[in-house]
Amino acid sequence: MVAWICSKLPRSAIDRFFCETGAKSQRRKVAVACKKVVCVKVVCVNKVGEKFATSAYHAKFSVFFLIAGMVYNITPYMEYHPGGEEELMKAAGRDGTDLFDQVHRWVNYESMLKECLIGRMAIKHVSISKGNIVIKVDTFFLTLSGSVASSKMSRTSSKESHPWYDWFQTESLVTVAVYTKMKNVCSELVIVDHLENVLRGEIIIGDYSYLLHSELSHPVQKDIEVKVSATAGKIEIKMKKKEPVSWKSLGQPMDGHNSFLKHSQRGLYYRKCRLASKTDINYNTKLFCVQLPQGCHLQVPVGHHIYLKMNISGVDIVKPYTPVASCLLPDAQYSTFCNKQCLYLMIKIYPNGSITPHLENLTVGDYISISNPQGTFSSFQIENVMDVFLVAAGTGITPMIRLLQHVLTCVSSLRKAKLIFFNKKEEDILWKEQVEELSLADKRFEAQLILSEPSVKWTGYRGQISYSLLNESILRTEEGSKILICICGPNAFVDQGISFLQDLGFSKEEVFAFRE
Repeated sequence: MVAWICSKLPRSAIDRFFCETGAKSQRRKVAVACKKVVCVKVVCVNKVGEKFATSAYHAKFSVFFLIAGMVYNITPYMEYHPGGEEELMKAAGRDGTDLFDQVHRWVNYESMLKECLIGRMAIKHVSISKGNIVIKVDTFFLTLSGSVASSKMSRTSSKESHPWYDWFQTESLVTVAVYTKMKNVCSELVIVDHLENVLRGEIIIGDYSYLLHSELSHPVQKDIEVKVSATAGKIEIKMKKKEPVSWKSLGQPMDGHNSFLKHSQRGLYYRKCRLASKTDINYNTKLFCVQLPQGCHLQVPVGHHIYLKMNISGVDIVKPYTPVASCLLPDAQYSTFCNKQCLYLMIKIYPNGSITPHLENLTVGDYISISNPQGTFSSFQIENVMDVFLVAAGTGITPMIRLLQHVLTCVSSLRKAKLIFFNKKEEDILWKEQVEELSLADKRFEAQLILSEPSVKWTGYRGQISYSLLNESILRTEEGSKILICICGPNAFVDQGISFLQDLGFSKEEVFAFRE
């Protein structure tokens, strides 16, 4: 197979090679490239069949590989490849079709590599003769200088689990590809912000966070596209160029670029979001719709929250809130989250609160800062679950809303979902009509509404959280069924509830607490 050509070959031999490969027009370009070979050994055979190798000499190397039967010289790309030369060397002198498909599965290789094309690979062994020397170009050996080889090898082994990125371009498009080396990567764990020609991309991988942060070398359109291949563990960020110029680099690295840290060490990142609407839910709670800026890809995972930040009298005030759907009913999940540019926050207004009075005074068009998602709840906790019980007090229902929608629509094993909802008075029950309507629409769902200070007209449950109430309310559909109990509300409520659930014999794995 053709992969390496030593520049010591006579010009006639190079001419003969390109005639055989059908790429004679490329000979001048590649002949020049071949003058930059590092320690290359080309196996040669003389007329009596004795093998020998050309002497190695030092400069930069030339790399050829095969994709779908076509030979490419990727030497000019080596110094710009963000994944490092070692990644390209995996295909050097070999058929790199499978490797290319694995890494660049959405890329048209013919378009991407058209400037590097040498010609079609000859099916038969091709021999080039000069005098009494015959060079067999279907077999070769490569040796890198010791210092280069050892440094590349040590870098690869020391960062074996470190994600890496690559970038490539067409006349109109720039694509950044991140390879996480993990399966089951989902779109909700990818946060991308493009603002004022700065690209920031953060990928959550387990307890770790991988960050891309670069000032782009040329301007691009504000809107971006993010594609996630869960099975391959690959993320692509696509950006449209404003001008059809060729980029020599992605841009200038900024703080934290290409770093891989514990997620808890990363620190919160905020972007300014526009208030799109504000509607009353009841007498003291409102639903805020905030619009993410152009160029932002952010989807909050189920059971996670964001931090809302406002500067009040020169001081930054930060509070956590869990995004909800715009409505509890089945169509809400689609109407809300098909529009990935909006977040809905259900917020109770406290007259003497540190931040909520200022939120109430916001008007449509004002801006507030929203952080990246945070949280420890994992979707694995609801895999194959049969019974889900959601114990909430007041606005503690907020993390339960999307979780309830998710289990009802996405968990095929689910048999029962029950909301045990504690409030003081009937007017405190958030989305009461929608809760009742959902219980009629889906027979798997049941709502138990409990008031501690009911009116005389109230005919439902009365009381507060207790051992006996939970013992009567939380019943498995069958013995041994997989169960998950989630609880959220004021800290004293959550602490009491967890204590009662432990006394009832539920394990730590079966109980998850959301803290307000």
